[in-house]
Amino acid sequence: MASEQPTKATPWLDKLLDLDPWLGPFRDALRNRRQRVDATRRRLIETVASLTDAAGNHTDLGLHRVPDGWVFREWAPNARSIHLVGTFNAWEETPHHALQPVAGRDGVWEIRLPADRLRHGDLYRLRLHWSDGGGDRLPAYARRVVQDPHTQIFNAQVWDPPSAYRWTHAAPRPPHPILIYETHVGMAQEKEGVGTYREFADQLLPRIQRAGYNTIQLMAIQEHPYYGSFGYQVSNFFAASSRFGTPEDLKYLVDTAHGAGLRVVMDLVHSHGVSNEVEGLSRFDGTLYQYFHDGPRGTHPAWDSRCFDYAKTEVLRFLLSNCRFWLEEYHLDGFRFDGITSMLYLDHGLGKAFTSYEDYFGANVDEDAVAYLTLANELIHTLNPRAVTIAEDISGLPGLALPQAQGGVGFDYRFAMGIPDNWIRLTKDVPDENWHVGGLWHELTNRRPHEKSISYAECHDQALVGDKTIIFRLADAAMYHHMHRDDPDMTMDRAMALHKMIRLITLATAGDGYLTFMGNEFGHPEWIDFPREGNNWSYQYARRQWHLADHPDLKYGQLAAFDRAMLALSEQHGIFKTRDAHWIHEHIEDQVLVFKRRDLTLVFGFHPNRSLQDYGVRTEPGKYQLVLDSDEIRFGGHNRLHPRQIHFTAPVDDSEGATGLLRLYIPSRTAQVLVRVD
Repeated sequence: MASEQPTKATPWLDKLLDLDPWLGPFRDALRNRRQRVDATRRRLIETVASLTDAAGNHTDLGLHRVPDGWVFREWAPNARSIHLVGTFNAWEETPHHALQPVAGRDGVWEIRLPADRLRHGDLYRLRLHWSDGGGDRLPAYARRVVQDPHTQIFNAQVWDPPSAYRWTHAAPRPPHPILIYETHVGMAQEKEGVGTYREFADQLLPRIQRAGYNTIQLMAIQEHPYYGSFGYQVSNFFAASSRFGTPEDLKYLVDTAHGAGLRVVMDLVHSHGVSNEVEGLSRFDGTLYQYFHDGPRGTHPAWDSRCFDYAKTEVLRFLLSNCRFWLEEYHLDGFRFDGITSMLYLDHGLGKAFTSYEDYFGANVDEDAVAYLTLANELIHTLNPRAVTIAEDISGLPGLALPQAQGGVGFDYRFAMGIPDNWIRLTKDVPDENWHVGGLWHELTNRRPHEKSISYAECHDQALVGDKTIIFRLADAAMYHHMHRDDPDMTMDRAMALHKMIRLITLATAGDGYLTFMGNEFGHPEWIDFPREGNNWSYQYARRQWHLADHPDLKYGQLAAFDRAMLALSEQHGIFKTRDAHWIHEHIEDQVLVFKRRDLTLVFGFHPNRSLQDYGVRTEPGKYQLVLDSDEIRFGGHNRLHPRQIHFTAPVDDSEGATGLLRLYIPSRTAQVLVRVD
């Protein structure tokens, strides 16, 4: 693909500037950014036919069965010698297991072994020597890594089961809207211990399906040495975490999800790698700069991890191969790319407000990372046009969720990360009697209009020990004493009322999708605290207590019922067939906010103690029926409204064009949804 001339008009640039005229002053920077993408693509495919072929390292490097036995290859340009060691040779270096440099392939080493030399289940490592040292390493492309339960040591494992997994279900079509249930396999079970892929498939998938979500986001799938890292300190990028089972077990989970009509995306961590040297990639061949930047730039100051060098061809091939591997090997439906902000900026966006468009250009931007993300999206959508990619970026980089043809990086969605931040601020620092409904409306609807976004009130971040979920910020200790349905308590009343309202208004104003973290939809009472020395290695808080939502005498089930009802209503009325909610009315003192989405009129009364009689709302004339009421008894409310109540508008002259006036009773801390029925 020929590079573009700096002065030449380009269709993609014209489209981007039409969508966002504020980018006009950065026309040249945008051209330079695209030229870097094109130059990087050319460099990658210089010796192959396509970007897909360039993303084929995993088919060449690592351990593979071949007709006459086994072949193993590794890229380690600084190594002086490499030996394969393992259970098959008593972990000793022997001449029969020495790798040899491959002629014409700079830094690639190879060994070929007869079929009977390695067997399914054998453990192995690489023993590398370089000019001033050496050490054991796990292969960079290892597809199976296991931890010894006694020594806690990780090793690669030969994985060659007698028969391949037989897939039985095709992936469902991409849904609209995308409704994501963010999950962690290991802590998704009720028992105190680590859950498995099969337990998740058999026990959790039916729950998620009944709850009304259509997409699962799997956390912590790439192998990671520290369980408490939530999977974000990855050591082995091609290995599905063996804590939860075998590769076939993960395939069973994905296959079963597809059979239940659920799509599966996984957290893909390409923003950094763990600093561990034996298990991870750090100092793999004796140099700090093989996969990562050398010097201070190679270490993330907040995460104590290693930062990839996105300018290096072999690093790009490694990461692109990783994208292709997970799509093809495990039939995944896409990825949530973690830590995009950290990738995009040399300062990792730490402590930065991003208040000016100038923040998205200039010396602080890692243009090589932008090029990688653009090509990763191109590759993923070439391999599977129905795959979905989601960007976790707090900076608001323009064009991140636009296709390349429109000048974008190519993600399908971006997370609306400002929304949960605002809910944290409100629930933590502002008494709800002081919540400003106009400011709330702005925060919920403030997004780039031409880029698809996914809204959420909270995710796993708020559930971790050291932080608090929304329900815990609202209720605190009352959750331990007043969750029986026959136990009235003002603190829990407030917490449950706002919990429901926060979720409904976040869903109803969302652009293109919605997310929850498992258990938060029913107000799970405990934080997440993985086993560690500080809690005596306990699994008490590394699980989900599903029985609480199932117990007929507890209030958790009422919150779960409301969550199901609001999702069902959004589906029934197709509210996401339009991307925006339309403001109708707000009153700061009354704390009333009214807006419309499709044929639904949503009325929120946030006032903590004032219930409003005959409250006038100007709207289209007609007959309206109440179809959802957060105050219903079945949702833990007080039944202050008549179920399925009918309202008729009264005629009114309105210079703004509305000709009807609804007179409503708006109880304190309630949300009601009306639909016009004539």
